[in-house]
Amino acid sequence: MTGKLITFEGPDGAGKTSALNAIVAQIQPQLGDRLVVTREPGGNQISESIRQIILDRHNTAMDKRTEALLYAAARRQHIVQKILPALKGDQLVLCDRFIDSSIAYQGAGRGIGEDAVATMNEFATEGLTPDLTLYFDVDAAVGLKRIQTHRQDEINRLDVEALSFHHRVQAAYLRLLAANPDRIKRVDASQSLDQVVAQGLAIIQTKLPQYFTTEGKSKL
Repeated sequence: MTGKLITFEGPDGAGKTSALNAIVAQIQPQLGDRLVVTREPGGNQISESIRQIILDRHNTAMDKRTEALLYAAARRQHIVQKILPALKGDQLVLCDRFIDSSIAYQGAGRGIGEDAVATMNEFATEGLTPDLTLYFDVDAAVGLKRIQTHRQDEINRLDVEALSFHHRVQAAYLRLLAANPDRIKRVDASQSLDQVVAQGLAIIQTKLPQYFTTEGKSKL
């Protein structure tokens, strides 16, 4: 596979999706159809259907292991149906969340165990690892305040968890960052959106220079 996979990670309210959209707007004209943008859970019909079940605020009876398995199932279908074909086609894939989210949210947040969730997802991914992960770091309390202020119509099951849950998630992300310094790069999400986007884009261009010339135009 000659394509590359970049994942965008962070606690709720970090603004990673807004940053992703802004970065896409800047590089899409350069990369054209070589750029694939997707998300998890989701990215295809089956995985999007699983997403609706997982995030439905009415599914309060969902067992935490059921939740973890559903994420892994959605991920597997997403990989097979969308990510692998794109990587085999020499495309650059930008994905909003991936396996690190499961380790942080279900492994640490839900208390299942980070190693247990990582092992479960090894089966789902067959060892597929991102070439680069941008981790958008923001204090859990700040992130939740942003959600309450700006996303009242989009709040899901995970957003309404207690602050302690989100602290566990953030702590797990920081452990992943420390354990994978070559793959995971921290972006200070407490900055303005413009600053966050600039930092994230600079990391991408430095890590994957083959996609960019010195003038910022694609070499593909």
